[in-house]
Amino acid sequence: MTEREKLERGLWYDANYDEDLCRERERANELAHRLNQASPGNAALRESLLRELLGHVGEHVEVLSPLYVDYGRNVSIGDWSFLNHGAYLMDGAPITIGSHVFVGPNLGAYTAQHPLVAEERNLGLERALPITIEDDVWIGGDVKIMPGVTIGRGSVIGAGSVVTRDVPAGVVAMGSPCHPVRPITDADRIRS
Repeated sequence: MTEREKLERGLWYDANYDEDLCRERERANELAHRLNQASPGNAALRESLLRELLGHVGEHVEVLSPLYVDYGRNVSIGDWSFLNHGAYLMDGAPITIGSHVFVGPNLGAYTAQHPLVAEERNLGLERALPITIEDDVWIGGDVKIMPGVTIGRGSVIGAGSVVTRDVPAGVVAMGSPCHPVRPITDADRIRS
């Protein structure tokens, strides 16, 4: 079994020394660099580079530079979503961002897990677990999302949160570790 096959199955794989995976990361790094250097006024070039870099980009997506990824191909962003400056999408496993998702600056979405035992970690082993952000989610600034987490539809994640577990749909959640604080209700509407 190749290292890529192990990665795709959520198994421990050689993340640091496999030549094919290293080449893929170099390609993604080059494309991300070109995207990050492109003028904000050159929307056509930025969109072209974003679509070449990422696995799927929906309609009316806006991603502000800088953006960082490991592979890019494992990232999917739905229609009408917005990622603010400084997002790092560590996409060893799929990172799925739904439609109408708003993300504050400095998002860290980390799919990688490393061994706890130093000798195993020093071999370059890791495994990657998917992250899913469902439709209509708002994520505040400086949020970190850990491997294997799903954030439910319509939820809001408070700024500075560290999301270590799934967050149900329709709640305000915050903290480190992030936890649901309350449901979002009609009382939260700005217009009655």
